Amino acid sequence: MPSAPRAPGIRPVDPARVRAAVVAEWRALAAFTSALTPAELAGPSGLTGWTLADLVGHIAAGIEAVPRWLAMPEPDGPPITVEQWAGGTAAAAEAISDMAQEMAAAKRTPADYVDQAAALAAETPETRISVTRIGPMRVPDMLITRLIEAVVHADDLERATGTAFPHDRQALAVVTRVLADILAVRAPGHSVEVRIPPFAVVQCVTGPKHTRGTPPNVVETDARTWLRLAAGRLTWENAVEDGSVRASGERADLAGWLPLLG
Repeated sequence: MPSAPRAPGIRPVDPARVRAAVVAEWRALAAFTSALTPAELAGPSGLTGWTLADLVGHIAAGIEAVPRWLAMPEPDGPPITVEQWAGGTAAAAEAISDMAQEMAAAKRTPADYVDQAAALAAETPETRISVTRIGPMRVPDMLITRLIEAVVHADDLERATGTAFPHDRQALAVVTRVLADILAVRAPGHSVEVRIPPFAVVQCVTGPKHTRGTPPNVVETDARTWLRLAAGRLTWENAVEDGSVRASGERADLAGWLPLLG
C-alpha cells in the first residue's frame, strides 16, 4: 500500500543548526547596532512610529526574552507551533512596542544580552517547554522564533541605514525555508511552485498538480525579497512590478497569503 502523502507542515530543522545560527545572527546584530551613531539612532527605522533606537530596543528585547522566559517555570498546556506563533504576534503588538520603547529609553542594545542568551541556548535541554509571549513552545521552536525575529529585524536595519547587513548564511537559510514552509501550511496544494534559491522550494495553493517537467505556475525570488514579503515590508504588487519577484502562470499570485507574520 502506498504511503499517505505528508501533511503540510514545517519541516524539521536540526536544533544544533538553529542554535548556531541564532547565536551567530545575535552576535552580528550586537556588532552592527554597537556601531550606530546617535544621529542614526534618532532617525527613522522604516517601521511606523519607531525610531531606529526603538528598533534596536526591540531587537535587544527579543534576545533578552530568552533568559527571562527560561528562568520561568515550565508552562502547562500543549505547546504551540512556529506557524501558530507567526500568526499570533499581532495580538501582542502594543506590549511589544511598549517594551521596545522602554529598552530604547534605557539605551539597551543586543550586546547587553547576547552572551547570557547564547549560553542558555546551548545548555537548555531540547525537551524543555518554554514560556513565550504567545504561548508555550518547545525550546527548539522558541529559538526558531528568535531566529526569525533576528533575521527580519537585521533586514530592517539594512533598509533603514543603507548598509548591507552581514547575515549568517545558515540563519538566512533556515528562516527562508521556515517561512516558505509556513506558506505551504497556510496555502496547501501543489499547483504553484515557489523557488527561493538557493535555500527553499515549496509547492502550495490548491489546483491542478504537476507531476513532471516545468510546473505551469512558478514564483521565484531572492531571500531578502522573500523576507520582506513575509514580514509585510514589501507588497506582492510592488515586488512583481519592480521585478524582484518573477511570477508565471494564472495561479502564481501569492498576494492573498502575504504577509506571513503578524
